[in-house]
Amino acid sequence: MGYAVVLGEALVDLLDAERDGEPVFRQAIGGGPLNVAVAAARLGGDVQFVGSLGDDALATRIRAFLGAAGVGVDGAVTVPAPTALAVATFAGPEPDFRFYGEPRSYALLTAEDLDVALVEGAQVLYCGSIVLLDPPVLAAARRAWAMAGALRVFDPNVRPSLLTGPSALDDLRAVVAEFAASAHLVKLSAADARHLYPREPVEGVAAYLRELGAGTVVVTLGADGALVAAAADVVRVPAPKVDAVDATGAGDSVMGALVADLLHAGEPADPAGWRDRVAFALRVAGLVCESPGGATAMPTREAVADRFR
Repeated sequence: MGYAVVLGEALVDLLDAERDGEPVFRQAIGGGPLNVAVAAARLGGDVQFVGSLGDDALATRIRAFLGAAGVGVDGAVTVPAPTALAVATFAGPEPDFRFYGEPRSYALLTAEDLDVALVEGAQVLYCGSIVLLDPPVLAAARRAWAMAGALRVFDPNVRPSLLTGPSALDDLRAVVAEFAASAHLVKLSAADARHLYPREPVEGVAAYLRELGAGTVVVTLGADGALVAAAADVVRVPAPKVDAVDATGAGDSVMGALVADLLHAGEPADPAGWRDRVAFALRVAGLVCESPGGATAMPTREAVADRFR
């Protein structure tokens, strides 16, 4: 079994919480791609994280956390910046993220920083998330995408608060179309689909991304499961019933589970195989939702099997 390279951001989340009746923020290591890397590693995958990390104590904690989770950091670079913070508040089912730190530590990876041998040797390459809004990291992701002989997976992971300027959304749509056109797998949430293509139903978004060239498209629907477009039809896969307490990182765990299974067994031979894999990924996400935290809640295969016997 080969290894996966996950290219993207790592940062520290400040999560809206309550203590003794007072509002507080709970610190958690996070970032969508970091969550994906940890999820895939916990499920038995060999994973390398590629990105830029700050030069402070928080970055040291991120490196230690990744190492303890079994994620390699040989492709991560240290940059002269404090670790970026993402403040998450809830006014509904979806968290609202606002990002702080200048320069943003996660946005300083350049194309010249890439470990070429590491990327070229990967069996699976993940790119996506908010780093693609920053030109230096977008250039690095494009270089990695072009040189990879790997299965390429993509997740736009849209954060509306970062889409500033009159052309920001159109620019992001262009990037999504560019990466989706040669992706073996695109995973996005229903919220991502609504932000990117507000006039289209999610089934139509999945079909559109496949028309662009994506091999398979998975759209997560929260408690309603997921849509899978692996052939002409878009089918729904139900989610297991769980006692959810915190959905942070659930969507990332779906992608992590799919990456781990791509490492373990390659691409499924038919659409039914994709549906089975998404069903397993939704069980992983269900277990994540039953524990507080994002990356810290990523389970092992044994834990998933025990929970959903």
